[in-house]
Amino acid sequence: MLTNKVKKIALLTGGGDCSGLNAVINAVTKTAILKYNYKVIGYKFGYRGLYKNDFVDLTLESVSGIQHKGGTILYSSNKDNLFDYLIEENGEIIRKDVSDIAIANLKKEGVDALVIIGGDGTLTSARDFARKGINVVGVPKTIDNDLFATDITFGFNSAVSIATEALDRLHTTAESHHRVMILEVMGRNSGWIALEAGIAGSADVILIPEISYDINKIVNKIRERDERGKPFTIIVVAEGAKPKDGEVVISKIVPDSPDPIRLGGIGNKLAEDLEKLIKNHEIRSTVLGHVQRGGITSTYDRILSARYGSKAVELIEKNLYGNMVCLKGNEISYESLENVIGKIKGVNPSGELVEVAKNIGICLGD
Repeated sequence: MLTNKVKKIALLTGGGDCSGLNAVINAVTKTAILKYNYKVIGYKFGYRGLYKNDFVDLTLESVSGIQHKGGTILYSSNKDNLFDYLIEENGEIIRKDVSDIAIANLKKEGVDALVIIGGDGTLTSARDFARKGINVVGVPKTIDNDLFATDITFGFNSAVSIATEALDRLHTTAESHHRVMILEVMGRNSGWIALEAGIAGSADVILIPEISYDINKIVNKIRERDERGKPFTIIVVAEGAKPKDGEVVISKIVPDSPDPIRLGGIGNKLAEDLEKLIKNHEIRSTVLGHVQRGGITSTYDRILSARYGSKAVELIEKNLYGNMVCLKGNEISYESLENVIGKIKGVNPSGELVEVAKNIGICLGD
Protein backbone atom coordinates (compact mmCIF):
# COMPACT_ATOMS: atom_id res chain seq x y z
CA MET A 1 0.00 0.00 0.00
CA LEU A 2 3.07 2.23 -0.20
CA THR A 3 2.42 5.42 -2.14
CA ASN A 4 4.73 8.08 -3.46
CA LYS A 5 2.50 10.94 -2.40
CA VAL A 6 0.13 10.79 0.52
CA LYS A 7 -3.17 12.58 -0.02
CA LYS A 8 -5.43 11.21 2.68
CA ILE A 9 -4.86 9.75 6.13
CA ALA A 10 -7.11 8.28 8.80
CA LEU A 11 -6.84 7.83 12.54
CA LEU A 12 -8.59 5.86 15.24
CA THR A 13 -8.48 5.57 19.02
CA GLY A 14 -8.70 2.11 20.58
CA GLY A 15 -8.69 0.59 24.06
CA GLY A 16 -9.54 2.39 27.28
CA ASP A 17 -10.04 6.13 27.14
CA CYS A 18 -7.58 8.49 28.80
CA SER A 19 -6.60 12.13 28.91
CA GLY A 20 -4.61 13.27 25.88
CA LEU A 21 -6.45 11.39 23.14
CA ASN A 22 -8.12 14.54 21.86
CA ALA A 23 -4.82 16.40 22.01
CA VAL A 24 -3.28 13.77 19.71
CA ILE A 25 -6.25 13.96 17.34
CA ASN A 26 -5.86 17.74 17.33
CA ALA A 27 -2.13 17.58 16.56
CA VAL A 28 -2.41 14.90 13.87
CA THR A 29 -5.21 16.72 12.10
CA LYS A 30 -3.65 20.17 12.22
CA THR A 31 -0.18 18.98 11.21
CA ALA A 32 -1.61 16.92 8.36
CA ILE A 33 -3.70 19.79 6.99
CA LEU A 34 -1.55 22.81 7.70
CA LYS A 35 1.91 21.39 6.94
CA TYR A 36 1.29 18.62 4.41
CA ASN A 37 -2.12 19.43 2.90
CA TYR A 38 -3.50 15.95 3.64
CA LYS A 39 -7.18 15.17 3.98
CA VAL A 40 -8.02 13.54 7.32
CA ILE A 41 -10.80 11.23 8.48
CA GLY A 42 -11.37 9.57 11.84
CA TYR A 43 -12.91 6.14 12.36
CA LYS A 44 -15.43 5.99 15.21
CA PHE A 45 -15.26 3.48 18.08
CA GLY A 46 -11.77 2.28 17.18
CA TYR A 47 -11.45 -0.79 15.00
CA ARG A 48 -15.22 -1.26 14.98
CA GLY A 49 -15.51 1.90 12.90
CA LEU A 50 -12.84 0.62 10.54
CA TYR A 51 -14.77 -2.63 10.10
CA LYS A 52 -18.11 -0.88 9.57
CA ASN A 53 -16.57 1.99 7.57
CA ASP A 54 -18.05 4.42 10.07
CA PHE A 55 -16.00 7.61 9.98
CA VAL A 56 -16.14 11.40 10.17
CA ASP A 57 -14.16 14.05 8.34
CA LEU A 58 -11.61 15.74 10.56
CA THR A 59 -11.09 19.40 9.78
CA LEU A 60 -9.51 22.40 11.47
CA GLU A 61 -12.98 23.36 12.65
CA SER A 62 -13.93 19.94 14.02
CA VAL A 63 -10.77 19.64 16.15
CA SER A 64 -10.80 23.22 17.37
CA GLY A 65 -10.96 23.56 21.15
CA ILE A 66 -10.55 19.85 21.99
CA GLN A 67 -6.94 19.80 23.18
CA HIS A 68 -7.73 20.12 26.89
CA LYS A 69 -10.70 17.75 26.94
CA GLY A 70 -10.49 14.21 28.28
CA GLY A 71 -11.92 11.26 26.39
CA THR A 72 -11.95 11.07 22.61
CA ILE A 73 -14.23 12.76 20.07
CA LEU A 74 -13.87 9.60 17.95
CA TYR A 75 -15.06 7.36 20.80
CA SER A 76 -13.32 4.10 21.62
CA SER A 77 -13.80 0.39 22.15
CA ASN A 78 -11.60 -2.18 23.89
CA LYS A 79 -13.37 -5.29 22.61
CA ASP A 80 -12.93 -5.13 18.82
CA ASN A 81 -10.00 -7.17 17.55
CA LEU A 82 -10.64 -7.46 13.82
CA PHE A 83 -8.29 -10.44 13.60
CA ASP A 84 -10.50 -12.30 16.10
CA TYR A 85 -13.86 -10.55 15.82
CA LEU A 86 -17.21 -11.70 17.19
CA ILE A 87 -19.79 -11.92 14.41
CA GLU A 88 -23.08 -13.73 13.82
CA GLU A 89 -22.96 -16.33 11.07
CA ASN A 90 -25.75 -18.78 10.31
CA GLY A 91 -27.42 -17.90 13.60
CA GLU A 92 -24.31 -18.56 15.65
CA ILE A 93 -21.83 -16.16 17.29
CA ILE A 94 -18.34 -17.04 16.13
CA ARG A 95 -14.89 -15.46 16.06
CA LYS A 96 -13.52 -14.63 12.65
CA ASP A 97 -10.68 -12.70 11.02
CA VAL A 98 -12.41 -9.76 9.32
CA SER A 99 -9.29 -7.66 8.79
CA ASP A 100 -9.60 -7.89 5.00
CA ILE A 101 -12.94 -6.07 5.21
CA ALA A 102 -11.20 -3.25 7.08
CA ILE A 103 -8.45 -3.14 4.46
CA ALA A 104 -11.05 -2.98 1.69
CA ASN A 105 -12.70 -0.04 3.48
CA LEU A 106 -9.39 1.83 3.63
CA LYS A 107 -8.87 1.32 -0.09
CA LYS A 108 -12.46 2.29 -0.85
CA GLU A 109 -12.01 5.63 0.94
CA GLY A 110 -8.60 6.23 -0.62
CA VAL A 111 -6.77 6.22 2.71
CA ASP A 112 -3.01 6.19 2.18
CA ALA A 113 -1.94 5.82 5.83
CA LEU A 114 -3.50 5.02 9.19
CA VAL A 115 -2.56 6.51 12.56
CA ILE A 116 -3.55 4.11 15.35
CA ILE A 117 -3.63 5.49 18.90
CA GLY A 118 -3.73 2.94 21.70
CA GLY A 119 -2.06 0.62 24.15
CA ASP A 120 -0.65 -2.88 23.81
CA GLY A 121 -3.84 -4.53 22.54
CA THR A 122 -4.65 -1.81 20.02
CA LEU A 123 -1.05 -1.63 18.80
CA THR A 124 -0.88 -5.42 18.45
CA SER A 125 -3.54 -5.13 15.77
CA ALA A 126 -1.65 -2.16 14.32
CA ARG A 127 1.38 -4.42 13.92
CA ASP A 128 -0.78 -7.10 12.33
CA PHE A 129 -2.21 -4.61 9.82
CA ALA A 130 1.33 -3.47 9.04
CA ARG A 131 2.26 -7.09 8.32
CA LYS A 132 -0.58 -7.14 5.78
CA GLY A 133 0.85 -4.16 3.95
CA ILE A 134 -1.12 -1.30 5.49
CA ASN A 135 0.78 1.94 6.04
CA VAL A 136 0.50 2.21 9.83
CA VAL A 137 1.96 4.55 12.43
CA GLY A 138 1.26 3.92 16.13
CA VAL A 139 0.94 6.38 19.00
CA PRO A 140 1.40 5.00 22.56
CA LYS A 141 -1.52 5.58 24.92
CA THR A 142 -2.19 4.20 28.39
CA ILE A 143 -2.57 5.64 31.85
CA ASP A 144 -0.58 2.63 33.10
CA ASN A 145 2.69 3.83 31.48
CA ASP A 146 3.58 0.17 30.85
CA LEU A 147 4.28 0.23 27.11
CA PHE A 148 7.74 -0.91 26.15
CA ALA A 149 10.08 1.32 24.09
CA THR A 150 8.77 4.66 25.30
CA ASP A 151 9.74 6.44 28.50
CA ILE A 152 6.26 7.87 29.03
CA THR A 153 2.84 7.28 27.53
CA PHE A 154 0.40 10.15 27.29
CA GLY A 155 -2.44 9.93 29.80
CA PHE A 156 -0.15 8.76 32.58
CA ASN A 157 0.68 12.22 33.94
CA SER A 158 -3.00 13.18 34.13
CA ALA A 159 -3.83 9.96 35.98
CA VAL A 160 -0.98 10.48 38.46
CA SER A 161 -2.16 14.05 39.08
CA ILE A 162 -5.68 12.83 39.87
CA ALA A 163 -4.39 10.09 42.18
CA THR A 164 -2.12 12.59 43.94
CA GLU A 165 -5.04 14.96 44.52
CA ALA A 166 -7.05 12.07 45.98
CA LEU A 167 -4.21 11.30 48.39
CA ASP A 168 -4.04 14.97 49.40
CA ARG A 169 -7.74 14.86 50.24
CA LEU A 170 -7.50 11.57 52.12
CA HIS A 171 -4.76 13.04 54.31
CA THR A 172 -7.11 15.53 55.95
CA THR A 173 -9.79 13.00 56.84
CA ALA A 174 -7.19 10.43 57.94
CA GLU A 175 -5.57 12.91 60.30
CA SER A 176 -8.89 14.16 61.64
CA HIS A 177 -10.08 10.67 62.61
CA HIS A 178 -6.71 8.95 63.21
CA ARG A 179 -7.59 6.41 60.54
CA VAL A 180 -5.68 4.17 58.18
CA MET A 181 -6.79 5.25 54.70
CA ILE A 182 -6.20 2.99 51.68
CA LEU A 183 -6.38 4.30 48.12
CA GLU A 184 -6.58 1.72 45.32
CA VAL A 185 -5.39 2.98 41.96
CA MET A 186 -5.26 1.53 38.45
CA GLY A 187 -2.20 0.27 36.60
CA ARG A 188 -2.97 -3.39 35.92
CA ASN A 189 0.31 -5.25 36.36
CA SER A 190 2.49 -2.14 36.60
CA GLY A 191 2.93 0.06 39.65
CA TRP A 192 3.82 3.38 38.02
CA ILE A 193 0.68 5.28 39.05
CA ALA A 194 0.83 4.02 42.64
CA LEU A 195 4.55 4.73 42.97
CA GLU A 196 4.61 8.24 41.53
CA ALA A 197 1.34 9.34 43.10
CA GLY A 198 2.42 7.82 46.41
CA ILE A 199 5.67 9.75 46.45
CA ALA A 200 4.00 12.99 45.34
CA GLY A 201 1.05 12.53 47.70
CA SER A 202 3.13 11.75 50.81
CA ALA A 203 1.88 8.19 51.21
CA ASP A 204 3.33 6.20 54.08
CA VAL A 205 2.96 2.84 52.33
CA ILE A 206 3.07 2.11 48.59
CA LEU A 207 2.22 -1.37 47.32
CA ILE A 208 2.96 -2.25 43.69
CA PRO A 209 2.74 -5.44 41.59
CA GLU A 210 6.49 -5.61 41.13
CA ILE A 211 7.12 -6.03 44.88
CA SER A 212 4.98 -8.59 46.72
CA TYR A 213 4.14 -7.29 50.17
CA ASP A 214 4.37 -8.71 53.65
CA ILE A 215 1.37 -7.45 55.62
CA ASN A 216 3.39 -7.54 58.83
CA LYS A 217 5.71 -4.90 57.39
CA ILE A 218 2.67 -2.68 56.83
CA VAL A 219 1.49 -3.25 60.41
CA ASN A 220 4.95 -2.36 61.67
CA LYS A 221 4.87 0.88 59.70
CA ILE A 222 1.49 1.83 61.16
CA ARG A 223 2.71 1.14 64.71
CA GLU A 224 5.93 3.04 64.07
CA ARG A 225 3.92 6.08 63.03
CA ASP A 226 1.76 5.76 66.13
CA GLU A 227 4.86 5.78 68.33
CA ARG A 228 6.14 8.93 66.58
CA GLY A 229 2.91 10.77 67.34
CA LYS A 230 1.45 10.27 63.85
CA PRO A 231 -1.63 8.17 64.61
CA PHE A 232 -2.83 7.93 61.02
CA THR A 233 -1.46 6.21 57.91
CA ILE A 234 -1.95 6.67 54.18
CA ILE A 235 -1.59 3.60 51.97
CA VAL A 236 -1.74 3.61 48.15
CA VAL A 237 -2.06 0.23 46.50
CA ALA A 238 -1.95 -0.64 42.79
CA GLU A 239 -4.81 -2.87 41.62
CA GLY A 240 -2.30 -5.57 40.61
CA ALA A 241 -0.45 -5.69 43.93
CA LYS A 242 -0.45 -8.97 45.81
CA PRO A 243 0.79 -10.36 49.14
CA LYS A 244 3.71 -12.73 49.34
CA ASP A 245 2.49 -16.27 48.65
CA GLY A 246 -0.81 -14.73 47.50
CA GLU A 247 -2.59 -13.89 44.25
CA VAL A 248 -3.95 -10.76 42.61
CA VAL A 249 -7.57 -9.89 43.30
CA ILE A 250 -9.83 -10.22 40.24
CA SER A 251 -13.02 -8.21 40.18
CA LYS A 252 -14.57 -9.97 37.18
CA ILE A 253 -13.99 -11.78 33.91
CA VAL A 254 -15.21 -10.24 30.65
CA PRO A 255 -15.32 -13.18 28.20
CA ASP A 256 -15.76 -11.14 24.99
CA SER A 257 -12.78 -8.88 25.70
CA PRO A 258 -9.27 -9.46 24.29
CA ASP A 259 -8.07 -8.79 27.85
CA PRO A 260 -10.79 -10.58 29.86
CA ILE A 261 -9.30 -10.29 33.37
CA ARG A 262 -10.36 -7.18 35.27
CA LEU A 263 -8.32 -6.52 38.38
CA GLY A 264 -9.77 -4.76 41.39
CA GLY A 265 -10.62 -5.22 45.03
CA ILE A 266 -7.16 -5.37 46.57
CA GLY A 267 -7.90 -2.21 48.59
CA ASN A 268 -10.86 -3.82 50.34
CA LYS A 269 -8.97 -7.08 50.86
CA LEU A 270 -6.06 -5.23 52.42
CA ALA A 271 -8.45 -3.34 54.71
CA GLU A 272 -10.02 -6.61 55.87
CA ASP A 273 -6.61 -8.20 56.48
CA LEU A 274 -5.35 -5.19 58.44
CA GLU A 275 -8.48 -5.04 60.59
CA LYS A 276 -7.59 -8.50 61.91
CA LEU A 277 -4.17 -7.27 63.02
CA ILE A 278 -4.82 -3.69 64.13
CA LYS A 279 -7.44 -2.86 66.75
CA ASN A 280 -6.75 0.79 67.57
CA HIS A 281 -7.52 2.28 64.14
CA GLU A 282 -10.50 2.44 61.86
CA ILE A 283 -9.50 1.41 58.35
CA ARG A 284 -11.18 2.78 55.24
CA SER A 285 -10.61 1.87 51.61
CA THR A 286 -11.29 4.09 48.59
CA VAL A 287 -11.22 2.79 45.01
CA LEU A 288 -10.37 5.64 42.66
CA GLY A 289 -11.39 3.71 39.54
CA HIS A 290 -12.30 5.44 36.30
CA VAL A 291 -11.95 8.88 37.83
CA GLN A 292 -8.29 8.45 36.86
CA ARG A 293 -9.24 8.31 33.17
CA GLY A 294 -11.45 11.37 32.97
CA GLY A 295 -11.45 15.11 33.28
CA ILE A 296 -9.18 17.84 32.04
CA THR A 297 -5.90 16.80 30.44
CA SER A 298 -2.78 17.90 32.30
CA THR A 299 -0.43 20.45 30.76
CA TYR A 300 2.31 17.84 30.42
CA ASP A 301 0.03 15.40 28.60
CA ARG A 302 -1.24 18.10 26.25
CA ILE A 303 2.32 18.92 25.20
CA LEU A 304 3.42 15.28 24.95
CA SER A 305 0.32 14.43 22.90
CA ALA A 306 0.99 17.33 20.55
CA ARG A 307 4.58 16.13 20.07
CA TYR A 308 3.45 12.56 19.44
CA GLY A 309 0.71 13.58 17.00
CA SER A 310 2.96 15.87 15.00
CA LYS A 311 5.72 13.25 14.85
CA ALA A 312 3.27 10.59 13.67
CA VAL A 313 2.41 12.69 10.62
CA GLU A 314 6.10 13.34 9.99
CA LEU A 315 6.69 9.57 9.87
CA ILE A 316 3.91 9.28 7.30
CA GLU A 317 5.45 11.98 5.12
CA LYS A 318 8.80 10.13 5.30
CA ASN A 319 7.19 6.72 4.56
CA LEU A 320 8.44 5.39 7.90
CA TYR A 321 5.58 2.96 8.41
CA GLY A 322 5.25 0.06 10.83
CA ASN A 323 6.61 2.21 13.64
CA MET A 324 5.35 3.70 16.92
CA VAL A 325 6.35 7.19 17.97
CA CYS A 326 8.00 7.24 21.38
CA LEU A 327 9.79 9.39 23.92
CA LYS A 328 13.45 8.64 24.57
CA GLY A 329 14.83 10.97 27.22
CA ASN A 330 13.65 14.34 25.98
CA GLU A 331 13.60 13.39 22.29
CA ILE A 332 10.61 12.21 20.28
CA SER A 333 11.72 9.21 18.23
CA TYR A 334 10.19 6.01 16.87
CA GLU A 335 10.45 2.26 17.33
CA SER A 336 9.30 -0.65 15.17
CA LEU A 337 5.95 -2.06 16.27
CA GLU A 338 7.58 -5.47 16.02
CA ASN A 339 9.82 -4.53 18.95
CA VAL A 340 7.05 -2.99 21.06
CA ILE A 341 4.29 -5.57 21.27
CA GLY A 342 4.04 -8.06 24.11
CA LYS A 343 6.66 -6.43 26.31
CA ILE A 344 5.54 -4.85 29.58
CA LYS A 345 7.52 -2.00 31.09
CA GLY A 346 7.15 -2.44 34.82
CA VAL A 347 8.70 -0.65 37.76
CA ASN A 348 12.24 -1.78 38.51
CA PRO A 349 12.18 -2.97 42.15
CA SER A 350 15.81 -1.87 42.43
CA GLY A 351 15.35 1.31 40.43
CA GLU A 352 15.80 4.94 41.41
CA LEU A 353 12.16 5.73 42.20
CA VAL A 354 11.81 2.77 44.54
CA GLU A 355 15.04 3.78 46.23
CA VAL A 356 13.82 7.37 46.56
CA ALA A 357 10.60 6.16 48.17
CA LYS A 358 12.50 4.05 50.68
CA ASN A 359 14.99 6.86 51.36
CA ILE A 360 12.19 9.16 52.46
CA GLY A 361 10.67 6.57 54.75
CA ILE A 362 7.95 5.05 52.61
CA CYS A 363 7.24 1.38 53.20
CA LEU A 364 7.05 -0.80 50.07
CA GLY A 365 5.90 -3.84 51.98
CA ASP A 366 9.11 -5.80 51.51
